[in-house]
Amino acid sequence: MIELINVSKSYGQKELFSNLNFRLNKGNKIGLVGRNGSGKSTIFKLILGEEFSDEGVISIPKNYKIGALKQHLVFTEKTVRDEAALSLSEEDMYNVYKVEKILFGLGFTDEDLDKDPLSFSGGYQIRINLAKLLVTEPNLLLLDEPTNYLDILSLRWLKAFLKSFEGEVIIITHDRDFMDHVTTHTMGLVRRNLEVIPGNTHKFYAQIASNDEHHEKQKATQDKKRKELLEFIAKNKARASTAAQAQSKQKELDKMDDLSSIVHDNTLDFDFNFKETPAKVLLDVKDVGFGYSSDNILFKDISFTLKKGETLGIIGKNGKGKSTLLNVIAGELKQLSGKVDYHGTSTFGHFGQTNIDHLNPENSVMDEIQTGNIKLAESSVRAISGSMMFSGDDSKKKVSLLSGGEKSRVMLGKILAKDVNILFLDEPTNHLDMESIDSLTTAIENFPGSCIVVTHSEELLRRVCDRLIIFSKGGADYFDGRYDDFLEKIGWEEEEGEVKVKSKPKVNKKENKKKRTALLTERNKLTSSLKKKVEKYENEIMEIEDIIETEQHELVQASNAGDNAKVMELSKAVKVNQSKIDEKFAALEVEQLKMDEILDEYNAKIEKLQ
Repeated sequence: MIELINVSKSYGQKELFSNLNFRLNKGNKIGLVGRNGSGKSTIFKLILGEEFSDEGVISIPKNYKIGALKQHLVFTEKTVRDEAALSLSEEDMYNVYKVEKILFGLGFTDEDLDKDPLSFSGGYQIRINLAKLLVTEPNLLLLDEPTNYLDILSLRWLKAFLKSFEGEVIIITHDRDFMDHVTTHTMGLVRRNLEVIPGNTHKFYAQIASNDEHHEKQKATQDKKRKELLEFIAKNKARASTAAQAQSKQKELDKMDDLSSIVHDNTLDFDFNFKETPAKVLLDVKDVGFGYSSDNILFKDISFTLKKGETLGIIGKNGKGKSTLLNVIAGELKQLSGKVDYHGTSTFGHFGQTNIDHLNPENSVMDEIQTGNIKLAESSVRAISGSMMFSGDDSKKKVSLLSGGEKSRVMLGKILAKDVNILFLDEPTNHLDMESIDSLTTAIENFPGSCIVVTHSEELLRRVCDRLIIFSKGGADYFDGRYDDFLEKIGWEEEEGEVKVKSKPKVNKKENKKKRTALLTERNKLTSSLKKKVEKYENEIMEIEDIIETEQHELVQASNAGDNAKVMELSKAVKVNQSKIDEKFAALEVEQLKMDEILDEYNAKIEKLQ
């Protein structure tokens, strides 16, 4: 399998990482996490040979095929089918069915296959590139933000596809729910080092937090010891009777490792300013419809009220009118029919993909955020700029020099500057990393006002949305319930490549409850021993890692003291214990995969009963 050995990479004075070590084992599906700019995409480029490391070795087996999702869009064929078929191997070049099956799974219709790739939106052009990658049947898939521009149905299909994919996968994505459903391990770039653990992102970040806590405790103990030594030396070095002891303490102090304080990465800090209002209902939408012509009606008869404290989610396939509906409600577009009434005290902040184009390219970041609320003091504007990760000289950058993601943060900063009681958010998680998405989601949950959000993130839908508007083949429908209620009572169903909202047949709930209980009991019985083994291996690995940490500390001391015999003894011990960890990890992966297979099997059975 692929192996990175002591790999380092810098750009000028900025060190991304140093001495990275990682081995990709057979069947691993890795979620690669880390803050924006930490070097995740650079690791992909190093593996693909598009860039070279400053130091270290990247070992790739002969005939091991790596497929990477290309973000650059270059099409040479006149039809989608022919474009995707370019990736078929020589012996498979006439197997058009394989190409069509993948394209259908990504949301293309039979009619779409004969259209020019350039006639599609950017989101669908990304899907064509994804289809070309999947057609090659690589051993390893490198997917850098594959969820961008994909709607919920395509995300659910891709999730199922990757879970059943027999090769290896490394994914970079800000969609935590997507990553956790697909991966067997989580790997993260944390403070220029690489950490890998079996399990999902929640387990990974819990482990990192535990490691940080352990480090801080060690540092506190060391700082206390260092202070005691310094005080002893200061008091006793001048006395003849205690000078030898002071000298001995000085040597002990000189040999101590200097444990530095942990520097935590910045996270976007969202805190929306709520404008007080006596209104219970902030927005009333009645029979609203819109279309670009009488033959192209996107939606009609949309009606709902938005009460203070409620969040409405707008969901569905791409290109059906979700953003258009939000723009109509926000007054960016004029409806063809119906009424949009705001309470007199309602004030909204609108984050939309088109709004970013309204930013003044000549303004600095601070100047542009100031336009959101000209009454704000400079210190408050500077604080908002900092919360959007524009601190120091970055806050003086011109908007014209910013990337798309940075412009999105400026737009969010403008909304933070305003006093609002309604938020309109169109795909607000785009360009944000996981930690920032968590911060945004929490801010929406805590916002006392109301919110309408367009999103493909099932995790965001589950956490914040009280009700939904679902875009499907026939237009848009209002659903009075949360996202999981929608999945349980109605659910997604594709018909001829389109989304159709279709009621499920009635089921015997009492009988299904019995069957579900029986399946859960059976599942727990089968996984009980495996779970114990997994926990046992995890605990043993942590114990050995603690031993290695102690041995490495002693190794440094022996090296400083010039004790070569001790150095050789400890080096051998570290190597032996590292081998033990590798063995434990291998055994852990076997048991974890067994348990995952059982869980997937029984979860599928339970899901059929719902």
